[in-house]
Amino acid sequence: MSQPSDPRLLVLHGLRLAGAAEARDVAEVVGLPVADVEALLGPLEAEGLVTHRTAPPAGWLLTAAGRDEHARLVQAEARDTGARPAIERAYARFRALNPAVLDACSRWQVREVGGRIVPNDHGDPDHDAAVVADLQRLHRRARPVVDDLAAALDRYRPYGPRLQRAVDRVAAGDGAWFTAPSIPSYHTVWFELHEDLLTTLGRSRSAEVSEAVP
Repeated sequence: MSQPSDPRLLVLHGLRLAGAAEARDVAEVVGLPVADVEALLGPLEAEGLVTHRTAPPAGWLLTAAGRDEHARLVQAEARDTGARPAIERAYARFRALNPAVLDACSRWQVREVGGRIVPNDHGDPDHDAAVVADLQRLHRRARPVVDDLAAALDRYRPYGPRLQRAVDRVAAGDGAWFTAPSIPSYHTVWFELHEDLLTTLGRSRSAEVSEAVP
């Protein structure tokens, strides 16, 4: 059975992944009841770890101290629960898949016409069908990675259903669920998982780019 996370950590974690967000959005990201998130935001604000912004994009967000506290907590959790080796292995497999997933997302957004890269107007059903098929194939490869993460730490459990929902919506013809940033599209959730792994393992994107993929 995977290790559960402290709800306080989960609220900080949800805000780290979602950026400015309301309680219901944080609850979806980390799998907590909305009422539990709402109950924790006040005390976290009193600690100076979160603040609420009314100007767009409105919502709760981490302060600088909150980001530091979040990084400390998730890294300590991975270490203290013994989950870090499993997360390291899953991260290596995620990195191997990541270029292909990002390429599929790019091909959904743009395509080559007459030697020029242009926005994909989704007027070519064969092109779109091929990209959707690639996403479904890649998701089948990603599922074991997410399952292994969920078996290591319970806070990884929401990723599987969220990614599956996005794939299902895309396959049903709702293309916004491929890459739209305003909803939990496949790209949005994949990006959150990437940020999650980097933060948990204490790594940066710049360092990752400089390393060869295993």
